[in-house]
Amino acid sequence: MRKNILSNRVNFIKDSATLRLNDIGEQLRSKGADIINLSVGEPDFDTPKFIKDAAKKALDNGDTHYTPSLGKPRLRKVVAEKLKKDNNIDTSYENIIISAGAKHLIYMAINSIIDEGEEVVLLSPAWVSYEACVKIAGGRINWIKTNIEDQFQPTDIQDNINKKTKLIVLNSPNNPSGAVYSENTLKMIADLSIDYDFFVLSDEIYEKIIYDSKHISIASFDQMADRTITVNGLSKSYAMTGWRIGYASAPKIILDGMLKIQQHSISCAPSFVQEAAISAMSGPQDCVNEMVSEFKKRRDFLVDGLNSIGLRCLLPKGAFYLFVDISDFAEDANEFSEKMLKEGYLVMTPGDAFGPGFENYIRISYAVPIDKLKEAVKRIGNIIA
Repeated sequence: MRKNILSNRVNFIKDSATLRLNDIGEQLRSKGADIINLSVGEPDFDTPKFIKDAAKKALDNGDTHYTPSLGKPRLRKVVAEKLKKDNNIDTSYENIIISAGAKHLIYMAINSIIDEGEEVVLLSPAWVSYEACVKIAGGRINWIKTNIEDQFQPTDIQDNINKKTKLIVLNSPNNPSGAVYSENTLKMIADLSIDYDFFVLSDEIYEKIIYDSKHISIASFDQMADRTITVNGLSKSYAMTGWRIGYASAPKIILDGMLKIQQHSISCAPSFVQEAAISAMSGPQDCVNEMVSEFKKRRDFLVDGLNSIGLRCLLPKGAFYLFVDISDFAEDANEFSEKMLKEGYLVMTPGDAFGPGFENYIRISYAVPIDKLKEAVKRIGNIIA
């Protein structure tokens, strides 16, 4: 048998830290352990009934076949109108592509733009899959670290940008920090994009899960619609993670590249799920508001609870994560997380999964019922006391 079976591009990337820890937690749960999973990256709510009903109706109507690879024109028009109305992005349905989740859109966008050795800027801490997508494309990562003292807002991007930079990836609200980038931050990045002629990939999947702040899309700035790929989806806002449906708006030349990858990989997003997406985006939004209100209650409790036992964390402005400084209790977040798993049956995500410089941080998800969060704070407090 051959010695080197797997390709270098696969060997160079790591397993997803978040999914791996979820798997470990589930294995322990199957053996009877009272696991509280604080690593999970999905809402713990059910998909709203009217969305499920739309999918059922589509199935009953025989909507189970291929759609155009770009997605159903009706859904693409709904997305374009949403982006114009809610995000002030000058786009049209011709610039929209539908796919099986925002993650696949990000993968396609990066692999459409980046060639071997080209530079991609990632703002650390950054969601775990950005790095893997860049490495698969053969790109070179330029990490720019943010800091808790600056509320995880990037402050020194200009000093780290050069003519080799081809793409910067933004994620606001941010996973894992919960930071929401300010208008000034986005304007600075937009100006740099124009001056240095690089593209922006804006991952806005947590757009609707936002508190005490306002979401701004960088593509809404002057000249930025032609140099921004805006990615979003329904997984987080409508508790539809398992449905795998997302959308992107991109300049035509980049959209054409993404379409080629889609045609030769998944062909199209599931037809009946696209009908559910139309219903979700066109229907009542009370379900979203109710979910965000509950997340806000959990956020407020958890921040107060963790700070009260000595763990340092900010009050995040969006998403449903806390990025927690554990440096007063451990030098290594992996060891800390392992201790919490073995002694407290708590699943957390070590900070180094989100980029360099955060070896003393952990990510905690509050997409967990509040009674579980109360128990989690109690267990953490007992362990670190």
